[in-house]
Amino acid sequence: MQSMNTTRAWVIDLSGFAAAGVILGVVGPFGTFLNDALPQRVAYWMCLCLISGVVIGAAVRWTWPPARRRGLPAWAWVPAVAVAITVPLGLLSRVIAIGLWPGVRQAVGWTEWYGQALLVELVLLALYVAAHSRAGWLTGPAAPAMVPVEAGAARILDRLPRRLGRDLLCLQMEDHYVRLHTLEGSVLVLMPFTRAIADVGPIDGLRVHRSWWVARQAVRGVIHDGRNLRLRLTSGLEAPVARARIAELKAAGWLASDV
Repeated sequence: MQSMNTTRAWVIDLSGFAAAGVILGVVGPFGTFLNDALPQRVAYWMCLCLISGVVIGAAVRWTWPPARRRGLPAWAWVPAVAVAITVPLGLLSRVIAIGLWPGVRQAVGWTEWYGQALLVELVLLALYVAAHSRAGWLTGPAAPAMVPVEAGAARILDRLPRRLGRDLLCLQMEDHYVRLHTLEGSVLVLMPFTRAIADVGPIDGLRVHRSWWVARQAVRGVIHDGRNLRLRLTSGLEAPVARARIAELKAAGWLASDV
């Protein structure tokens, strides 16, 4: 799974919206085909689509995780989100359109304009959600076929799907998510990193970096890269060690005293 909360994900998203703007500029829906030359129409629709991309991207990232936790299907929340975001986006698009083509004010009323804007935003939003659902770029905290946790065991293990087993190697923070690594792979979970560390419970391990917690049994070696240190794990992963954590790791016997 890939996170949607990365620069790469946003660049891909906005590139798609820009392409949609080009297509709409060429087609010229709702009478815009008769307004100005092709470059002006394309610029107008690209501007609107890019703004929509930012708003839709933020709305989906905020809405989708809690919807997944509650088991809500896309059709239950996508229309509501479209109706809500069309209010500011419809107003903005009308202001821009009137600035470019003053005759729009008399030609198209507010109700008709909102309806047209809602249709565009609903289509863009639905396509966006469908694309990300197919790509699997967004995952909530729950996963199917979870392994039950015995009394007194680490609560974090309840986040692991059965296919990944129970041998937790490390936790890796990714934006608002935490990636749980085992020898069988990894899963991305929506939760605070500090909460994830608290939930490891009796598993022996340490936070070795701002965004990494490592289980002691997973460490197979230490990599020296100049003044930087990394822990080599049984899975082949390399976890960076923050300088501020070196003394703690030495005291715990993870690192030699002369490191």
